[in-house]
Amino acid sequence: MKRAIKNHLADFVAIVVLLILSIVVAGYILNHEGLRFPWAPSQIRMYAEMSTAQAVTPGQGQSVRVSGVQIGQIGGVTLKNGLAVVQMDIDPRYQHLIHTDASALLRPRTGLKDMFIEVDPGSAGAPVAKPGFTIPVSQTLPDTNLDEILSSLDADSRAYLNLLVNGAGQGLKDGGGNELAQVLERFEPTHQDLARVSSALALRATDLRRLVNSLQRLNTALAAKQGQIVQLVGSSATVFRAFASEDQNISRAVADLPPTLRQATATLGQVQAFANQLGPTATNLLPAARALPAANAALTTLAGPGGATCASGPPRSTCSIVRDQIRPFVVAAQPLVRNLRPAATELATATPNLQKVFGVLNHFVNMLGYFPGGVQHGYLWWLAWLGHNTRTVFSVQDANGPYRPLFIQFSCSQIGLLTNSGSPYALVGGLLNLAPLRAFCSGLGAVRDVRSTLTARPG
Repeated sequence: MKRAIKNHLADFVAIVVLLILSIVVAGYILNHEGLRFPWAPSQIRMYAEMSTAQAVTPGQGQSVRVSGVQIGQIGGVTLKNGLAVVQMDIDPRYQHLIHTDASALLRPRTGLKDMFIEVDPGSAGAPVAKPGFTIPVSQTLPDTNLDEILSSLDADSRAYLNLLVNGAGQGLKDGGGNELAQVLERFEPTHQDLARVSSALALRATDLRRLVNSLQRLNTALAAKQGQIVQLVGSSATVFRAFASEDQNISRAVADLPPTLRQATATLGQVQAFANQLGPTATNLLPAARALPAANAALTTLAGPGGATCASGPPRSTCSIVRDQIRPFVVAAQPLVRNLRPAATELATATPNLQKVFGVLNHFVNMLGYFPGGVQHGYLWWLAWLGHNTRTVFSVQDANGPYRPLFIQFSCSQIGLLTNSGSPYALVGGLLNLAPLRAFCSGLGAVRDVRSTLTARPG
């Protein structure tokens, strides 16, 4: 056996692959045909009573759906008390989906009557249906055939329908169908507009539901007030009859209405400027109006506890302060206030110039106080150094008076040039007495900056 497999290994592998493929294909086909495998979990059985179960064929993969999603299959059909009881095998995953107020519709999936059951699972407030639950016939509807609709028509309706079908056939032949298609194409913009309207209505679904609910409540309330509505209609009729009896006066009033409206338009146009100012003014007055309660409370406190008068108030009440201190001060200040009026007038005249002066002064002070940051310094820093240097210049004196120190800085190379006897600047080196500094630079052996201090008297 092993030798035969070894000699025909390629054929053996091909047979094994074909066997595996056949098993997979068979399983796929059987699964889609609704075959239940032994290892699959058992399904939940529920039933639906139908007045007719025509075209229902168990075992052909006819499904049970909720909102287009398959939740099970039709497992069988039995006759009980003149009703067709359809067995529904529900997947255990959807066991808690169906409630006791569920409804079922038997519908065709194709024109060949490939049936399925569309289940409405019911409301969440109803109890969950237990295994073996039967949806009553009052909550189910079978499929309706075209012959049932036609059989409900009388002889005249059937004749008219026959004429309609024949007329449609004659009208659509010889290119009539294309013309009808062209006519329908002209409705495409209308369909697009309707689609936009429908989309907007879908977004307003909540508002529409609220509107319908409000209209229902309004109609219910109006129905409860039917007598009053009748009385209102009768009173309205009386009023309208009175208007009709005064038709000449009403006509005269209507004739006078246009000039009145023109005059009102002109008046409102003139008031427009006032209205434009009134709005901002009222807005600006709002803070003052909000502060009035607090001001009134403070004024009440100032007037004394409990609104006491000066005669009945305590010795230290605000009334005594106003009478004994503030009032004498106001009387004494009246002559001064009269003298202040001319000064205030002159000050008001000079205020624009003073504003310009203080504006320039403000810019100048800002320039002095500006600090650029980093290693840079502002004018105030240098102003402090200017004061320090000025004080230092005049801080040294002797019996002959103050003298100002003078600081001169030379490098060692410059000192060598000034102290060289052959240099034309030797006279300057002698006057400045730079010989000791030359010896100092020679001792360092490097070029360094050396300061020479001289004194100079003023004058």
